[in-house]
Order: sequence, then C-alpha cells, then structure tokens
Amino acid sequence: MIGHIQELIENAIEHLTQRDAIELDSLPPIHVERARNPEHGDYASNIAMVLQKQLKQPPLAIAEMIVEAMNQSKHISGVEAVKPGFINFTLTENCRLQIIRKILEHKEHFGTNDIGKDQHVTVEFVSANPTGPLHVGHGRGAAYGSSLVNILKKSGFKVHAEYYVNDNGRQMDILATSVWLRYLELCGDQLRFPDNGYQGDYIVDIARKIRAKFGDDLRVEVNQIFDQVSKDESQGGDKEAHIDDVIQNSKNLLNDNYQKVFQMALKQILGGIQEDLEDFNVYFDEWFSEKKLHQSDWIERAMQRLKDGEHVYKKDGAWWFNASYFGDDKDRVLMRENGQKTYFASDVAYLMHKMERGYDRAIYIFGADHHGYIGRLKAAAKALGYDADKVDIQLVQFANLFKGKEKLKMSTRSGSFITLKTLVDEVGTDAARYFYVMRSHDQHLDFDLQLAKSQTKDNPVFYIQYAHARICSVFRQLDAQNMPYNEEIGLVNLKLLSSEHEKALIRQLSMYAETIAKAATSYQVNTLANYLKDLAQAFHQFYAHCKVQGDNEDLRNARLNLCSATRYVLADGLALIGSSAPTEMHSEDFDHDD
Repeated sequence: MIGHIQELIENAIEHLTQRDAIELDSLPPIHVERARNPEHGDYASNIAMVLQKQLKQPPLAIAEMIVEAMNQSKHISGVEAVKPGFINFTLTENCRLQIIRKILEHKEHFGTNDIGKDQHVTVEFVSANPTGPLHVGHGRGAAYGSSLVNILKKSGFKVHAEYYVNDNGRQMDILATSVWLRYLELCGDQLRFPDNGYQGDYIVDIARKIRAKFGDDLRVEVNQIFDQVSKDESQGGDKEAHIDDVIQNSKNLLNDNYQKVFQMALKQILGGIQEDLEDFNVYFDEWFSEKKLHQSDWIERAMQRLKDGEHVYKKDGAWWFNASYFGDDKDRVLMRENGQKTYFASDVAYLMHKMERGYDRAIYIFGADHHGYIGRLKAAAKALGYDADKVDIQLVQFANLFKGKEKLKMSTRSGSFITLKTLVDEVGTDAARYFYVMRSHDQHLDFDLQLAKSQTKDNPVFYIQYAHARICSVFRQLDAQNMPYNEEIGLVNLKLLSSEHEKALIRQLSMYAETIAKAATSYQVNTLANYLKDLAQAFHQFYAHCKVQGDNEDLRNARLNLCSATRYVLADGLALIGSSAPTEMHSEDFDHDD
C-alpha cells in the first residue's frame, strides 16, 4: 500500500508540473509512513514539507495542491491536507479487510517481499575466538545476526551466513599452551600457571581428554618450559612477554606434538561452539578458517593489490597501510618487522575474498568493542577498489546479565563467565532469543533473568506465545464441540468485523509486511520483536471483548478467519527471531479469563 500511495503522490506532482502550477528542479524521495494516530487516517506523507524549500510556499498550501491534483483510488476513501503540511490517507473498509484474505492465502509466506531481489549478501556474525565457550555476551550477537539473516531472506536477499574462525595467531597459541600446562599438572607435575594463560574448568576438561588419548607421551621436564623466559608477574615481570616465551619453549619442546595439542583444543572448543549455537537455533552456511587465508595466497594478493595502488609504505622494518588517507583515524600495520602478518592483514584478505566471491554487500556484525573496525575496514574497501558503502558494519552493544541486583562478570581469559549454554538451559531458547533482540542492537541491554523465566503477562515472549497458543486452543475447542470452521463463509462476511477491537487487530496485521521491509532495510530486528508484542496485545484485547465462539455462524467464521490470520503472522514472526510458537500453554495470568 505504501508503494501505491507513493505512486499517487508522484502522479499528482507530475500533473502539477505539467499544468505549470509548480516548477521542480528534481523530485525528492517520497516518504510515506503509518499514521501514528488512527484518527488521522492510515498513512501520512511529509512530501509537502520536503518540497517547501524548492517551491518557496507554505507546506500546507503545497499539500492542498497535491491533494487537489491526486487521482482517485479504489483503495483510498479519503485524502486530507493538514497542518503543518502532512497529507493523510484513509483506506477503504474493503481494502483494510482484504489483509485477512491475503494472509490466509499466503499463510507463512505472507510478508515476503522482493526488496533484496537479485542481491547477494554475506553476513558474518558471532565469530568469537575459539578460545573458550560462548558466553552470554556472544549470545546477543548470535541472536541478532541469525534474526537479521532470516529477515533478509524473507525480503528476497540471497544470504550467505558466515562464522569467521580465528584459528590462527597468538591467542590460539595461548590456548594450546594453557591446555598443555594443565595436561602436565594432571600428569602430576607442579608448575606456576601463567597469569595470562586461559583459566577455567573447560581448559582442564580438554587437558583430561588429551591425557586420555596420549597418556604421558607429551610430558617433558617442566623446568625446561620455564628455562630462560621473561619473569612472570609475581616476580615483577611483564606477563605478556612471559607467556610469549612460554609458548615458544612449548613449541620447541613438543615439536610436531604441539600441533596435536593445538588441533585437539581447537576441535573441542569449536565443536562446543557449534553445538551451543545449533541449540540456540543459530546456523551458518560456512565456518571460514582464518588459517586457510595464511595457507593460501590471499593475504599476499591483498597486500600486493594495496602495494600496486601505492597504499602501503615501509617504516621501521614493518609494512603499513595508509588507512588515514581513506578516512581511518590512523594507519595500520599489515606486517611486522619480524615478517609476521597482523590480524588486520587477514581482515583485508578476507574482505577481498568475500568481494571476489561475487557478493553485492558484506555485512559484519561485531561487538561494540570493535568500533575501530568500521574505519579500517571501510578504508581497506576503498583502497582495494570496492564501494565502501557496500561494507556494512553493525555494532552490537553489550548485554549485561543480572542475578537479582548482582551484575555477573564475564571474562574468557579468567574463566569467570556465564556461558550461553547455561543461560539457555535456565531460561530456554525462546526467551533468550526474544530478550536479546527486543532492544535495538546498538543500545545496551540489561537481561532480566527472572523476567525471562516467568510465565506471566509481564514476560513479553510468553505474552506473544500465549496469543498463538490461545488461538490454537480456540480451534481445538471448536473441534471438540463439533462446530465446523468455514473459511469461505468467514471471507464473505469480513464486513461484520466492525468493532473497535476487531479493527485494531486488523490494522496491526496490515502492518506486518511493512515491519519486515523496515527491519530488512534498517537492520533493526527489534522493530519485529516490538511489533509481535503489539500484535499479541491487540489479539488479547480482541479476545477479551469479542466472543469468538458465538451462535451467529457468519460472524463466528469471520472472527475465526481473523484468529487464523493472526496465528500465521505470530508463528512466522516468532520463527524469524528464532523462537517457537507453542500450541498449548498455561498461565494463571490468562487461564482464569479463558
């Protein structure tokens, strides 16, 4: 309907220019949105106010001219110019009611659009280092990214979901060394575990599996590991230099066996991450290994392209990318003086790899602490010859988990964190997925553990799911009472749905397709979560005031059609955000008024 109204406005303006009533240099985009107050109509446009500067006339006068020049439409019953210059549109009753017919016809496919037609996009999200289990902080990026992928697919985009596995570099070496040192402790050796090593019971668990497989074959003299290393923190030394020396000694002492420890640690943690994400209804088309970039020529190719464009320079033995020239806040090192390539070099190569696979757009979903990646990745895109506007970086703010008034701390290195699995086991996937996306991803989120677990009207996901379950209950009761539901009779009698609460529910249903389209273009998944809550509220109000199982067959079937349409939209919307739509639920908050 928005497209139809935009066309009416555009034709009216064109008609005015042909009559020489107005003269335009260019026609700006025509913005149409839902009227915030139903008493003001169904849709509104501010085009008259946008044209004020060009036409040098009062917005209300411009709006009145556009209304006067507008063609009639069988879908519009009224058009009105109002202060300070809005144009309000009211739909015909028949047009409003037809939304029920459309939903029943398209079922779970209702709301599908072609905004992304012929566009191939890659969405990278989560991509947590495989150095420990996912914690509740990672959960928000997982829920947001997965929901966005679903919404983009419903909007016609061809989406490739990717998890970038950081299986190369220093952090992985710290992990492997930490596991091996715990292995030695299990073998009976005593040592001072590095302050900068990975802590946590999961490290010991992996060490146990390594000892079960290799026995004492990987043991060495412990003193050799700590021979000629930088002082540890307890001796006033630098903990970073200390762990680096311990890693190097571990590699030298283990030789080929180091890779056995490394690969087993990676396999155990990555396998756990994959399992936790699948339990969280999060799936990827590809798990892309950073190590593959280092084993191939992608990094060299990316650096060579930058060199060919004269976008790199050598300083103090290191190779630098002139990122500041392309808008970044500073230049970035690609290769250190020792010949070691940086994480950023991998990032540049991975971006080039994505674009050479033919994607029209690369969407990155990072934690808020990665805000510096926006400037550097867009700079890299420009230097590589790509359109930087086609590199979208969405930052997900932190999610704070509260237990009572206590804010729970999360740190992978120290081992003091609440895992995503623990959260899901406690509140369930449905509640966790909804709570993570009910606020805009760029705003901080306080996750209320007690509210997420409650089965009351105050819990938004329970409130939404109960609306779906309540509709399913209505149809079960009809079957039990041998009262057949006739969809065609209901469709013929849609005009009987004339009460305030029926109209409110129908209006809410008509906003679903627009909500999907808005979420797909703005990347604001929370708009869908909020919509579902509003839809559930409209249904519960309708159910409380309108007797669905009445004796009037025509009205009963019309209302059942309204219920059925609501059920389809609720189920589809919940599926898009990764939550289920139960058919049976019980709650004291609701059951007493059924």
